[in-house]
Amino acid sequence: MTSYAISPAPVHSLPIQGDQVRFPVNRIFCVGRNYSEHAREMGHNPDREPPFFFMKPASAIVADGGEFAYPPLSNDVHHEIELVVALKTGGANIAAADALGHVYGYAVGLDMTRRDLQGEAKKMGRPWDTGKAFDGSAPCGELVPVARAGHPASGEIRLDVNGAQRQVGDLADMIWNVPDTIAYLSTLFTLQPGDLIFTGTPAGVAAVQRGDRMRGSVAGVGVLEVAVV
Repeated sequence: MTSYAISPAPVHSLPIQGDQVRFPVNRIFCVGRNYSEHAREMGHNPDREPPFFFMKPASAIVADGGEFAYPPLSNDVHHEIELVVALKTGGANIAAADALGHVYGYAVGLDMTRRDLQGEAKKMGRPWDTGKAFDGSAPCGELVPVARAGHPASGEIRLDVNGAQRQVGDLADMIWNVPDTIAYLSTLFTLQPGDLIFTGTPAGVAAVQRGDRMRGSVAGVGVLEVAVV
């Protein structure tokens, strides 16, 4: 039996709809600017160029009904509502035609972003980690297995804050759909079981404040509710 100098980190996991077992989370990949209108609002050309990715640690997950702790050293923290893909199997150079066979299920997620720190990093040509990969930056709801959700390719994706609509779009508006995203990502990384992919956000990203209540939803997948504290 292997022994360790310190206690190993805990396994981070998500609940699965209708099941007592949980889904262990390995890595979290996020697709940047994957909706045309969001690309425009961020000042970029929405033409279909190769996708780019950034990562968050599994420890950044906040459960549905949980609390998002407003991070220190920031004054401009934004919400980004996303469809999350959970992989049951992995591999390298996966063909787009085979990609959906690797999917365990889907969830509603939030890519919380320290926009001020991200902006500073961009100006200085530095990585985005402090703006994207901070504690609590990946709220995520329960997983809905493919057997229940199918593979949603269209339908409303929405975020309300304090009961008022902030973001709304349609999954069909993704520049890179789920199969193409998995296929492209697998040329950069050997994907593994337990990996999550946050698939990008529609337009309407904006700041949150302490005391706000966020409610995100994806048609056919579910709802995610998180309080900002």
